[in-house]
Amino acid sequence: MEKHWNGSLLDTVETVLNYAKIMTWNGHHPVVKLVEKTYQKGMSLTQKEMAELEERFERLPYLEKWFVCISPIPQ
Repeated sequence: MEKHWNGSLLDTVETVLNYAKIMTWNGHHPVVKLVEKTYQKGMSLTQKEMAELEERFERLPYLEKWFVCISPIPQ
């Protein structure tokens, strides 16, 4: 996404959303929507919920904490 923005000033939410909507990856546009909900602090997933998510995670060796590719939910 950084290459897509190419140093443009992302100074408004509208600008960020528009850039995100028009980018492509492997010929596909992402689903982009603004979430304005404030999440409660201290919330956590159950072990079962986390295990279900972990099945969709791809982590790079040596960057496990910092890089996660999340596969879409199979349809």
